[in-house]
Amino acid sequence: MIKVTTFACGGIAIGVLVSHTIADGISLSVFHKGWAATARNKACEDVVCPNFDASSIFIQNGAYSREAVMTALSKPCKSGRCIVRRIVFDASAIASLKTKATSSSVQNPTRVEVVSAFLWKCTMTAFNGTSGVQRPTFITHAVNLRRRADPPFMESSMGNITWGTGALCTAEEIDLVCMVSKLREAITKVNVDFVKNLQGNGGFFKLWELLKARTGAVSSMAFSCGMDYIGFTSWCNFGAYDIDFGWGKPTWVSHVGATGDSETVFRSRIYLMDTRSGDGIEAWVLLEKDDMTMLAQDQKLLNCLRFFGS
Repeated sequence: MIKVTTFACGGIAIGVLVSHTIADGISLSVFHKGWAATARNKACEDVVCPNFDASSIFIQNGAYSREAVMTALSKPCKSGRCIVRRIVFDASAIASLKTKATSSSVQNPTRVEVVSAFLWKCTMTAFNGTSGVQRPTFITHAVNLRRRADPPFMESSMGNITWGTGALCTAEEIDLVCMVSKLREAITKVNVDFVKNLQGNGGFFKLWELLKARTGAVSSMAFSCGMDYIGFTSWCNFGAYDIDFGWGKPTWVSHVGATGDSETVFRSRIYLMDTRSGDGIEAWVLLEKDDMTMLAQDQKLLNCLRFFGS
């Protein structure tokens, strides 16, 4: 669904709502760029059109119902009312985090890694402060499978071609260096062999086994000692600020999974977006009210960024 809103000042806002079954962030970005290029009357050879070949690479299996797969995918997620805040990390804040996060195991942390690990650390502290209990926190971080295949799949491949890799941190491990290392290790596991195993006739069975194993591990940990969860998704480096419909490049591009005090199945989620300058990151954080109140009081967080309510 697409909604175009015009304002008295002459500004225009374009909102797009799409099913994750059809597109993920990468393929949605390709759609936007192709749509914008067409609107500018660009030549056909300059327009990248959506590609729908993914279903012949990642072959579905009728033995596994869609409902069962969706249940396994959403197992760590909890529904409930949440508060949304936009937290902006500028280039200097990210540079400082990179310096603090660099270690012998991760000598070149990316801006997405350090911001994700820092928010993981701060949010975990908020969870523990709200509950009064030192609990481990499990995170998933969406990884684009296209770039990790050999040869890489086209960026225009439509569908939800991502995997949520997981990492766990205990209360004794709340340290930026450690958390960046854990995140890098988890993401590195999504390699060429991982993507290859998900392809072809046996790929769906492998996917199902991975989902069952992750769901079982999460359920076991939650039952034995209690566990918090955060889901990360990064839309950084998607070129969103290059989308030009003919009026010039956008002033602001954002992702809003929910707004205000709203009910959502994606509670405890963090979405990362580029800032307009390209060297910063906007984090859209969805947490329960008490957890958000605790997070907003984190002095280390407040010292290095701008914090906005919604």
